[in-house]
Amino acid sequence: MPWKPPYRPRNDGAVTQSYNDGVVTVYCETDAAKSGFKPQPSLKPKLTLRYEERRLGLQRYYEGRQNQAQLERVLRVPRAGSVSSQDVAITEDGKQYRIDLVQAVTDVYPPSMDLTLARIEQKYEVSHDVV
Repeated sequence: MPWKPPYRPRNDGAVTQSYNDGVVTVYCETDAAKSGFKPQPSLKPKLTLRYEERRLGLQRYYEGRQNQAQLERVLRVPRAGSVSSQDVAITEDGKQYRIDLVQAVTDVYPPSMDLTLARIEQKYEVSHDVV
């Protein structure tokens, strides 16, 4: 059987993106406390995505330091409209990160976005609801 290129909606020469480095789960922060009690932050799963690890450039690193953010990783994931900079990302190794920046990437196929992750000091309790 001859090799067949993947289907693309337009033939513009975009690079085919692979997501082979791991799995990241995006969570939204919710209040798990009963009404009238002290707020208790908890994480509720939003979606699970495969990712490719990207290089954290010096300019992005130092700009984060100027804003008192300890940027650690950049992950390229398939584009999903429900991911925001107020979410929390947990990788398959269990490390929790705050999503600092969501950027759309235009020169790859399928449509992708870069998530810039910052280290968080507070560890959240994770509810194990089905996504």
